[in-house]
Amino acid sequence: MNKFQSLKSHFLIAMPSLDDPNFHRSVTLICEHNEEGAMGIVVNQPTEVTTSELLDHLEIEVQPDFHERPVLAGGPVQMDRGFVIHSGAKKWQSSLELDKQIKITTSQDILKALPLQKDLDDAFVALGYAGWGPGQLEQELADNAWLSVAADPKILFFTAVDQRWQQAAQLLGIDITQLSSQSGNA
Repeated sequence: MNKFQSLKSHFLIAMPSLDDPNFHRSVTLICEHNEEGAMGIVVNQPTEVTTSELLDHLEIEVQPDFHERPVLAGGPVQMDRGFVIHSGAKKWQSSLELDKQIKITTSQDILKALPLQKDLDDAFVALGYAGWGPGQLEQELADNAWLSVAADPKILFFTAVDQRWQQAAQLLGIDITQLSSQSGNA
């Protein structure tokens, strides 16, 4: 009998053959994973919206020296729901601590603090999330749609968005650009 193994605080790295437009060449940070399913946030798919534009829309004033970054498309579910992915020890009204260095906050208090606090310079916003029903993620892993590896804060907070897919795979010692979607003998 297989014992359930949670992938919470792991990256799911899309295999090159995964052609779903929501997940093509994506890195997904798994926030919850249990027998009832999984929830994650895609951390490398920028939208056309900047954080300043989002904050302006929410009527939150942005300082001229604000560290600009793109808002990410976190997944196809509830795309109007925002998540702030950040590090730091400060407590916010509604946060989930994935580990000592990675936190997800959904409360507006962090959005109001974002343009003011230098300790949030590494933070970024994602809209929407990815969800899997019971056993669905396990089946996708068995079908080789994903690689998984423990999440690394350096990739989340210090790696350019467009480099996260390759860098996450390198945590496994893999040059993912060299993987083929073909298998078997010629």
